Amino acid sequence: MRRREFLGVMGAGLAAWPRAVCGQHQAMPVIGYLSSRSLGDSAALVAAFRKGLGEAGFIEGQNVAIEYRWAEGQYDRLPAQAADLARQGVAVLVRGE
Repeated sequence: MRRREFLGVMGAGLAAWPRAVCGQHQAMPVIGYLSSRSLGDSAALVAAFRKGLGEAGFIEGQNVAIEYRWAEGQYDRLPAQAADLARQGVAVLVRGE
């Protein structure tokens, strides 16, 4: 292999390297799920939510994460829970009933 060919191959490899490294470390998007109810009272809604996400190609734990917050009927807890999710940088905040 001649020097020019070698440098061309190395240059192409180095140019592609940052993209390959970044592609391996992409963070999984996080959905914030905020409900005034408890988990037990919301089981059917959460199941439907996960089903809808799955139909759109989003599978919890595989290509999307979901952070749940349950106020358990204590509505005064909702603002602090929403602020906590916002601080975590969720991609979207969903309000469950």
